[in-house]
Amino acid sequence: MSANPSILLVEPDYFDVSYRINPWMQPELWARDPAAFRDAAKQAFDRLCAALHGVGCELIVAPDVPGLPDMVFPANAAVVLDGKALMARFRHVQRQGEEAPLRELFLGLQRSGHIDEIATLPAGCYQEGAGDCIWDATRQCFWAAYGPRSSRQAIGLIESHFGQEVIALELATERSYHLDVCFSPLSGGEVLYYPPALTPASLEHLRRRVPAESLIEATADDLAHFSVNAVNVGDALVLARSTAALRGQLSRRGYRLHELDLQPFMLSGGGAFCMTLRLDRTSTPRGP
Repeated sequence: MSANPSILLVEPDYFDVSYRINPWMQPELWARDPAAFRDAAKQAFDRLCAALHGVGCELIVAPDVPGLPDMVFPANAAVVLDGKALMARFRHVQRQGEEAPLRELFLGLQRSGHIDEIATLPAGCYQEGAGDCIWDATRQCFWAAYGPRSSRQAIGLIESHFGQEVIALELATERSYHLDVCFSPLSGGEVLYYPPALTPASLEHLRRRVPAESLIEATADDLAHFSVNAVNVGDALVLARSTAALRGQLSRRGYRLHELDLQPFMLSGGGAFCMTLRLDRTSTPRGP
C-alpha cells in the first residue's frame, strides 16, 4: 500500500436525487434541472479530488453504476481497518442494490492489494459502513451508531470481527441518519459533534470518555452545512463550506480548512466524508 492516505471514491456519472430516504434529500429541486445539477455534481467531485490530492491522499476512483445514485457515497460501503473490510448491509431497498457491485469492487481492491480480507454481516443485520462506524485513532476504538440505519446487533459483530473496542452511540433524530453527519473524531484528539443528534444516555457516555476540553460542539447551522462530515488528514480538514464560528474554532486548534462547494451532494444528504472511504487505516498493535 501507499504511504499516503488511501481513499476510495466513486465517480458521479449516474448520480441524481430521485427519491427521499433521509430528511435532507430534495428530489423535487433536482427535478427542476437534472442536467445542470449533474454537471455541478461532476465539478464538485473534481474539486473534492483536487483537494484530497492536495493534502497528500492517494485516490482510487471507481466507476459509478446506473440506477444506484447513492453509490457515490462509498463511506457507506464497508468498515475498513487493518486491511479487513466488513461489507455493509443497507436498510433501505433503494440502496440494497449497491451490495453486489460493492462486493465486486472490493474483490478488485483485494486483488490490487488495497484490502486483505472481505467479510459480510448476516442477513437482516443492517450496518451502513463507516457512515455509522468511525475509527478514533487517538482512543484506538470505533464509535458505532445504531438507530435510523444500522442495527444495535451489528455493534458486537464489529467488535468481534476487528478485535477492537466499539463504543455504541444511539442516534436520536432522522436528520442525523448516519453518525458521520454529526460526529467526527479529529487527529488532535478532539471530537467534533452535534449534541442533539445523540440520545441523553449516549451523550453521557461520550462525555465520560472524552474530556470536555476535547469536545467541539457543532450547531444546527453547522449540521446543515455538512461541516461535521469532514475528511481529516493530519492537520487538514476537507469539508463543505463551513460556518464562520466553526471555522474559527477549528483554525484556533491548528486545523487547516479546505472548504468546497459540495451543494449537489448535500441535496442528497451527503458531504465530503460520505463521498470517501479510507482504506489504509491501521490500529496500534496491543501489548502482550
